[in-house]
Amino acid sequence: MSLITAPLFPAPPRLQRSFGEIRASFEARSGVTYLSGLRQAGSARAISLPGPELVILNTSGGLTGGDRQEIRLTLGAGTRVTATTQTAERVYKSPGGQAEISLQMSVGEGARLDWLPQETILFERSAAHRRTQIDLAPDASCLSCETVILGRTAMGEVLSDVSFRDERLFTRAGRPVHFEPMHLNADALRDTPAGLAGARVLSGTVLLGQGAEDAIGPVRAALDEPGVQGAASGFDGRLVVRLMARDNWPLRRQLIRLLTVLRPSPLPRVWHS
Repeated sequence: MSLITAPLFPAPPRLQRSFGEIRASFEARSGVTYLSGLRQAGSARAISLPGPELVILNTSGGLTGGDRQEIRLTLGAGTRVTATTQTAERVYKSPGGQAEISLQMSVGEGARLDWLPQETILFERSAAHRRTQIDLAPDASCLSCETVILGRTAMGEVLSDVSFRDERLFTRAGRPVHFEPMHLNADALRDTPAGLAGARVLSGTVLLGQGAEDAIGPVRAALDEPGVQGAASGFDGRLVVRLMARDNWPLRRQLIRLLTVLRPSPLPRVWHS
């Protein structure tokens, strides 16, 4: 007589993870920028609009531990491109591991990239690592903005445990010219002067290009939204602005005014939807 036995503690089910990839390239012909190539796979999708404007979507509805997203943009010489996201990206509680987001952008001779994604919303016990690298040709320029919201502020959520590493590296002709690292964890979330001092929304904007520092006067004059703390510095072909607030709406209003100063064209359409 044989006995069939089952494990006393069966292994937990293996959860399905999402993967998304976008590779888009642009060329200029007779002074007009065209989308010349597009590959999209998995949960990542891209929509090309006049402008040109590239809108990136994550059809999985958000990210969690083990998910991966890869975005590659290549701008040819003389192109002008604005890239954004269709809505705020959400990073949910992780069942194990961390979400990995990789963004690589190459900006050719005389080209300009405005990388203006909408907010990233972190949930309690979320874990993610985002790496952004923007490589500029000697006379290329870019405007980059990232905003992080700690929980759904309208619902009164207060986070106490997250792990979010965000690294933005900018290079020109292969040499690093600016690095923006951020690591949010339980210690950083504390409502103390050494932590975030009660801030629940953080935003960082970087403008790189010849004469970028000349905008420091108009930018500082525009930093006047009640409830938002902001500071700006400019030097050596770069302008850096950092904002923080307890609520998203004042900061978003402030950010829209700031980007209006730094951009010759209107904000992406999805920012107003």
